[in-house]
Amino acid sequence: MLEEPPPPKRGRGEALREALREDLDLFGVEELSERIEDLEAEIARVRGHLERKRSGRAAADALFKR
Repeated sequence: MLEEPPPPKRGRGEALREALREDLDLFGVEELSERIEDLEAEIARVRGHLERKRSGRAAADALFKR
């Protein structure tokens, strides 16, 4: 019996790109409000991650600065 190959994996950020292309006319008011909350939470998560990376970079730069 032949097995089908697994579907290709999505690239980094592909889920976000797909979400950005969704037709917002299909959403109700409550769903749009929830979507905004989810997006704001994701922005906060990304900003926190970015800040940690910047701090780590600054620490590495200070350590290896001559």
